[in-house]
Amino acid sequence: MKRIKLIFWGFLLGLSLFWAIAQYQLPSPLSQLNLFRLLVQYSGTLAIGVMSAAMILAMRSQRIEQGLNGLDKAYRLHKWLGIGTLVLAFSHWILMRLAESRGHDEALIGQSVWPVAQEAMGPIQTVLHGLQGSAGSLGNFAFYPAIILIAVALIKRVPYKFFASSHRFLALLYLFAAVHAVGLMEFRSWVQPVGIVTGLLITAGVVSALLSLTRQIGRGNQASGVIELLEPFLDVRVVSSHIKMDKHWAGHQAGQFAFVTFDRKEGKHPFTIASAWDPSTRTVMFVTRGLGDYTDLLPERLEVGKEVQVEGPYGCFTFDDDKPRQIWIAAGIGITPFIARMKQRALTPEDRPVDLFCAVPVRQKEIETRLTADAEAAKVTLHFFVADEGKRLSGAELRSLVPDWQASSVWFCGPAPFGEAIKSDLVAHGLAQQDFHRELFDMR
Repeated sequence: MKRIKLIFWGFLLGLSLFWAIAQYQLPSPLSQLNLFRLLVQYSGTLAIGVMSAAMILAMRSQRIEQGLNGLDKAYRLHKWLGIGTLVLAFSHWILMRLAESRGHDEALIGQSVWPVAQEAMGPIQTVLHGLQGSAGSLGNFAFYPAIILIAVALIKRVPYKFFASSHRFLALLYLFAAVHAVGLMEFRSWVQPVGIVTGLLITAGVVSALLSLTRQIGRGNQASGVIELLEPFLDVRVVSSHIKMDKHWAGHQAGQFAFVTFDRKEGKHPFTIASAWDPSTRTVMFVTRGLGDYTDLLPERLEVGKEVQVEGPYGCFTFDDDKPRQIWIAAGIGITPFIARMKQRALTPEDRPVDLFCAVPVRQKEIETRLTADAEAAKVTLHFFVADEGKRLSGAELRSLVPDWQASSVWFCGPAPFGEAIKSDLVAHGLAQQDFHRELFDMR
């Protein structure tokens, strides 16, 4: 999280610095109208820059994923950029309305602070100058639906299906915003660092938007599979799906996840892969839990022989470090990456000691039996904490059960508040920040 915040604020600061460099000579006199023009240009530059960065992250580039240490981190940054777009676009709109309330016409506000005589304009500047009227209209047209769609994306009560289908329209609105920015940006800024950086961001953003609108994102990373086995655990709203993958699936590492399409009408949903990769069987397993949406219906809708689409794998929650010991902490359905890793350890044994802390709301005998068998096969020490029986995991409890915990790396998957509480306790008692690994499994 700290790294994501640094990237986000560093991006805003860098773009602001480039914009400030371009204003090395303020217009004289700095009238109220010119001040509004500068503020409108500044907020607009930041808004299109942030929105472009969000569009680029939406491409699910593996290079960007590796650079950010996982697609989950990329999506968290994407969310922050979405919030930034909301704030900056609204500020841009407020500044325009405020200037109009002071008697300044919208056409005047959009004009350059440094006016150039028509006869001195080159051909490119003439074209951009001619775009100003339509660019302003496109910006106004795109503003309201973009604000609504970004807000919908941030409201988690909105069903995932509606969010996913409506979110794609932001790519179209982005194209309108890009024309708005190109047509109204100060022409002199295009040869400044701010213009070069903004131009590159807009170009990459437009490419991303077009890929999204034509449904190309992730297409090269897709494979088909057929459900071979279903194992429902209805009392805890869990179903395990074993899927035989075709030749396009190149394999995965334990701890990674994929976007699975069980129903084309519903679309893709992200699920952690709960199995090790064995090329001889080409089978992957997903363990899904009903969360009050489409996932509640999976036990009734899935059937053996059904074809599914799988896009991935993604994620860097792959247990790679050089620590002499590891501590795994799973809460609820967060057990899935650890199931995969235990199965991998059973296939390729290793001597590094591992303690797995499994926190569940209620005891489920069959699931507990399977986890115990997986742990024994992987030589993992399993600790169960059942909330319904009054046993809750805390940092203090963990430290008492693993005396050499400070020499360990900690891998956590579960609810964010629980993870933050455990992390805070361990870090306060000497664990290095970088030794606590957490999956930010939140696509919104």
